[in-house]
Amino acid sequence: MKKLLAVVMMALMVFAAACSTEQPGSSNGETKKKTKDFKIGLSISTLNNPFFVSLKEGAEQEAKAQGATLQVADAQDDAAKQASDIEDMVQKKVDLILINPTDSAAVGAAVQTANDANIPVITVDRNAEAGDVVAHIASDNVAGGKQAGEFMIELVGDKAKVVELEGIPGASATRDRGKGFHEAVDGKLDVVAKQAANFDRAKGLSVMENILQNNKDIKAVFAHNDEMALGAVEALKAAGLNDVKVIGFDATDDAVKAVKDGKMAGTIAQKPTEIGKMGVETAIKHLKGETVEKNIPVDLELIKQ
Repeated sequence: MKKLLAVVMMALMVFAAACSTEQPGSSNGETKKKTKDFKIGLSISTLNNPFFVSLKEGAEQEAKAQGATLQVADAQDDAAKQASDIEDMVQKKVDLILINPTDSAAVGAAVQTANDANIPVITVDRNAEAGDVVAHIASDNVAGGKQAGEFMIELVGDKAKVVELEGIPGASATRDRGKGFHEAVDGKLDVVAKQAANFDRAKGLSVMENILQNNKDIKAVFAHNDEMALGAVEALKAAGLNDVKVIGFDATDDAVKAVKDGKMAGTIAQKPTEIGKMGVETAIKHLKGETVEKNIPVDLELIKQ
């Protein structure tokens, strides 16, 4: 009897020791991360643009609400710096990287670097042309460009001479907004000049000044973002052309005020704060093992006088 009791006690001790090797809340000895342990990287194209500042703030708000850690890097519109920033995040072993590409083609190699390290990637506002991306969160830029073109036709009528200020060459937003715009205006309006101004207000001003040297009879300008549109407004004012209709894209605070003040005809409203928020929200869902949509659209709206 004593021998039997000793055998039973020994078996219970072995069982207890085996159980003690598992962590609370674990299964088969594997510990699942809690949301507060998630480290998410955000590589943003530039913080010299109010749109992307709002996107960053939306991401930060959601990360704080969810208890996750967000590491932000400003690429300063430099594709090489963005690649270096993403490499740094990979080295720091973040759990997921949100990328707002400076250049959709150039960023592909950096996305692949993250893929090779088994770090998932989500793109926001602009896509990546290479590499494996879990999800893409953005407004429908083609639809927005088309909306701007249709509104321009409504303002100036068929055959009017107009100008297009393009964004950064290679950025998906540049390509898609231009595509939508031309779907609406080709054959109906005369686009006498189109030139890249890199989504920058100062560049928009100087490019518009150059265009006006040979095109003072234009009726409207479509800029791929509000910063360039506001630069164009300054150039037109300096040239005494106050009746030219200017349409922007993003609905930044400065642009919305310009529309209300009659300095701009309209702007296509994106929701950058919502894009940033949804980026972090989608990241956490994916990290928890939940299924997420490959393409997640954010609504657009025309703001006009």
